[in-house]
Amino acid sequence: MPKPEEVKYAKTHEWFHPGGEAAVGISDHAQHEMGDVVFVELPKVGQKLEKEKPCAVVESVKSAFDIYAPVSGEVTAVNEAVTSDPALLNQSPLENGWIFKMKPSDPGEAASLMDWNAYQEFLKQASH
Repeated sequence: MPKPEEVKYAKTHEWFHPGGEAAVGISDHAQHEMGDVVFVELPKVGQKLEKEKPCAVVESVKSAFDIYAPVSGEVTAVNEAVTSDPALLNQSPLENGWIFKMKPSDPGEAASLMDWNAYQEFLKQASH
C-alpha cells in the first residue's frame, strides 16, 4: 500500500492514490480530528462520483463527516472491512482503512490535489 508521501490530498482531507483503479481514504490528520470512528457508510460500486461532492459518510464519537470525491469517476470497489471494523480508519487510514477505489473519468483533475509537502503546509496554515 502507499506511503503518505505517495498519495495526493484534497483540502477536505481525503487522500487519493492515483492509478487505473485509484484508492481513496481519509488522511491521518483527519482521523485524529474525528476521534474514534464508529460507523462508515460506503458509496455503491458503480456509483458515479463528482469531484468535491459528498460520496460517503464517516461517523465518529464526535460527529458525522462527509467524505468528498477527490476527483470525478466511478466507484469500482468498496472496503467492506471498514463497515464491520470502523476503527480501521483510525488504526490504519492509509493501508487497511481505505474507503473505496475508483476509476477516474478525468485524470487531469488529480493535478489540483496537493502533494505531501503542500498538504503539510496546508495543515499548518489551517491550524493558525
